[in-house]
Order: sequence, then structure tokens, then C-alpha cells
Amino acid sequence: MPELYADRTEPYAHGMLAVGDGNLVHWETCGNPDGKPALVLHGGPGSGAGPAWRRLFDPEAYRVVLFDQRGCGRSTPDAADPKTSLAANTTQHLIADIELLRLHLGIEEWLVLGGSWGVTLALAYAEQHPAHVSELVLFSVTNTTRREVEWVTRDMGRIFPEEWARFRDAVPEGEREGSLVDAYARMLADPDPAVRERAAREWCRWEDVHVSTHPGHRPDPRFEDPRFRFRFARLVTHYWRHAAFLEDGALLRDAGKLAGIPGVLVHGRMDISGPPDVAWHLARVWPDAELVLIGDEGHGLAGSTSAGAVVAATDRFRTARGRQGLSDRP
Repeated sequence: MPELYADRTEPYAHGMLAVGDGNLVHWETCGNPDGKPALVLHGGPGSGAGPAWRRLFDPEAYRVVLFDQRGCGRSTPDAADPKTSLAANTTQHLIADIELLRLHLGIEEWLVLGGSWGVTLALAYAEQHPAHVSELVLFSVTNTTRREVEWVTRDMGRIFPEEWARFRDAVPEGEREGSLVDAYARMLADPDPAVRERAAREWCRWEDVHVSTHPGHRPDPRFEDPRFRFRFARLVTHYWRHAAFLEDGALLRDAGKLAGIPGVLVHGRMDISGPPDVAWHLARVWPDAELVLIGDEGHGLAGSTSAGAVVAATDRFRTARGRQGLSDRP
């Protein structure tokens, strides 16, 4: 497998794009200004687009576009502020933001790369705007269905019983048999800062558990930051409790709209956070997709084999199909 590219690619253009509802979305472009356009959709929701994403692309071949989705990273207003409304923060809003950014940058079509939650968003975007997607490279495949949310918040207690019991018991006793994601969302909206902080801490502690199957896993240092914890937990529970604001099963049902778009799905067989059957079912209904199962790796790109498989996919698509964009306008 190829290695990640060295992180020597600083953005050559960046800006804040007004997308409506009082939101400004931070974007940046790096790599080759005349290269093949590629869009990065980060995970979370709420993680933001950090510089590590750049290392998945050949900087001589790609014009890489990264942006922080509404409410997170450098975009404003910040969901870490409890006063920030999430009413205009849905999957359809994010899809509209992507299209505004594409038009702003003068790009006709781009390769779309997403991981984890970013896969759900990438599929929803590509199914709605297939003419503007040249290829899809997706890892840690999720559809954010109600079944997947129930798996992560309840069924996984059979695998991590002690840790899950702590996660459940942070919820008021009368709510422990119902929807845990709804219960956490209510706690994160509590007027008492101490209740909000406890909910964010316990949610993120559980997040670290269910992605911890890779050997040598270390806790995510971002969760040490109280603002990041609250922002992340608030946005994840917001999207999960609404099943990504999509009709349940719609991404699989509408996968026929991806016909003609080449894709690579990279997924770890040991991914407990996002079981491999999600990627397998998607590959069965999307004939242009190649499923790459990595035998001993879990969620994300902590393992070198999964990261190498993603880089191999972007390398393969370096000269395929894509048309160059027109300009970057700060």
C-alpha cells in the first residue's frame, strides 16, 4: 500500500463563505491550483477539517478543497456556544453549502472523499447532484440510519458492557430504557452548565471506546478540550437523533443514482463502531463501487493499511474524468 503524502501542503487560498441563515463556512484549497478538484467531507459531525486530510492526496495532481461544516471548526456561529441554534443545521443545509462552495470556486465536477459521517454526507450529496461528482472515495462507511444509531448507543453494550453501563447511567434513570441519543441531546440543551458538561464528557468518553479496537489506540486528544467536547457531542446527537435528516434507508434505495460514478469503499473488518455490513450492502447496489475490506483494522484511518488503501484510490483517480475548475476567489 502507498504511504500518506508528506504534510507540506499549506492552503494557497481560503475564505469564509456566506451560506445563509447567518452562517459563514470556512473553506481552503491546497495542492495544485490547476490540478483535479477534490472535496473533503470530514467526519463527526462536528470534527472539522484538519490538515491531516491533505495527506490523502498527491499535491502535484490535486486541487484539494476542505471546509468546516456548519457549526464546527472555523465556521461560524460555533455550536460550542449553547445559544447557537441548530435549526438551520441539517443534511440538506450542508448539501446546499457544498453546492454554493462548488459554484464559488468555479468547479464543474470533483472527486468527493469522505470518512465516517462524511460518507453519509457524501452519498446524500452525490445522489442529489451526481453530475458534479467524478468519483467517490469513502472510508469507514456509514449511512446514519436509525438502526446504526441504535447499534452504537445500545447494542454495542454487549461488546463493551462496563463502558456502556457508564454511558447509560449518565442519563437520568427514567430515560435509560428509551432513546439514549435523545436523552443526551436533552442533557446537552440543559440550562445547567454542569449537566451539559457531564453529558459532553460522557458522550465523548463513549465515542473513544467504540472506535478503540485498533491495536495501540490512544484516546482522542481533542476530547480534552471542553469546547470541542461540547461542540462535537451537540452536533453528533443532533444529527443522530434525526437519522441524518434523511428518510430511513434512502441512501441505499437511491444508490442507483450513483450509476457511472466510480467509487472505492475502504472499511475495516474490525470496525465495531460502523459494522462492515453497511459497506457490503452499499457495494451490492452500487455496481461501480469497489469494496476494500481491511482484515485487522477498525474505524477511521489509524491503521496504515486502511490509509494506504485510500491513498491508492486517490492515486488511481488522479487523471480520470475530472475537469479543471476556473478560479479560487477568496
